[in-house]
Amino acid sequence: MKRFLTTAVWALIACVATAEEKWLSFKGNEGPGKGKHIVLISGDEEYRSEETMPMLAKILSHRHGFDCTVLFSWSKDGKYIDPNNAGGVRGWDQLAKADLMIIGTRMRTVTPEDAKYMTDFLNTGKPVVGYRTSTHAFKGSWKFGTISGNDWGIKIVGERWVNHHGKHKGQGARGVIEPANKDHAILNSVKDVFGPSDVYGVKNLIDADTVLLRGAVTETLDPASKNVSGKQNEPMMALAWLHRYTAPNGTTKGQAFCTTMGASVDFLSEDLRRIVVNATYHLLGLKVLDKADVDYVDPFFPSFYGFWNGKHAKIWSERKMVPADFGLGKTPHVTSPPGTPDWPHMPMKK
Repeated sequence: MKRFLTTAVWALIACVATAEEKWLSFKGNEGPGKGKHIVLISGDEEYRSEETMPMLAKILSHRHGFDCTVLFSWSKDGKYIDPNNAGGVRGWDQLAKADLMIIGTRMRTVTPEDAKYMTDFLNTGKPVVGYRTSTHAFKGSWKFGTISGNDWGIKIVGERWVNHHGKHKGQGARGVIEPANKDHAILNSVKDVFGPSDVYGVKNLIDADTVLLRGAVTETLDPASKNVSGKQNEPMMALAWLHRYTAPNGTTKGQAFCTTMGASVDFLSEDLRRIVVNATYHLLGLKVLDKADVDYVDPFFPSFYGFWNGKHAKIWSERKMVPADFGLGKTPHVTSPPGTPDWPHMPMKK
């Protein structure tokens, strides 16, 4: 049974967010992560990281003790959250006090002044957790030190954008544990990972990378659907792995964990949430729990992934959402974008 906190308790003691603030902060409860600070960076047009990052931050802060700061992509006038603004992420300076970064951005651009905070973070060799579009987190020939925006994915998390290996919005992804690494601590109590986002193509990992999960393409988006037969799953693409990165300074080494899962509705999978929490512990040198508590702190009602663009792009100016809308005690529930398939497994707000 999931345990939810009351708004009155946590809004007073653990969450800082007003309508004017550009990011969302959660003070860690008692736990193994006490004293560690995680910066979670949202900002993608398709997979709803503005919904998933606050949810993960609540779990990491309340259930595990980490201080967490969530960054968002803002409209050009700075009045509301707008994932369609590729240059809109605010608060990069928060990386200066981060022990670990979790990132799920897609093809973002960053000013030279803000890029310095990412460069400095990486030059310390601090750990990175990336999901879904983190393989193509940035776009452009501008640089974080010596690493271009275009190359950030392959240099830092080990892969860049390749393709949709599964049929987009038609075939799902099932996590299959890599036998050689089945005893890795990041896989503690990870047994059932499924998401209705498709498997990404992965082709640039190196021998030194540690593959933890493979992605089985499933026949449909139904969690009970079978894996497809034939060459599409022979071999299966890597779905989650560890990659050792070299910082922009050319000498410092750091560790990254990446999974190509991470659409909003993928995080309905308890074990996907667990593998992200486990990776956070592992990368920070903490003992990974036998079974990490990943119950939601507030109910989570994600919208389905997809683009709000063209004539539908005005949805962001109409919603006028700000970080406080995702604070403790808050449960945003918004409509899914055009082109959403019939998927009866969505939790419904009562």
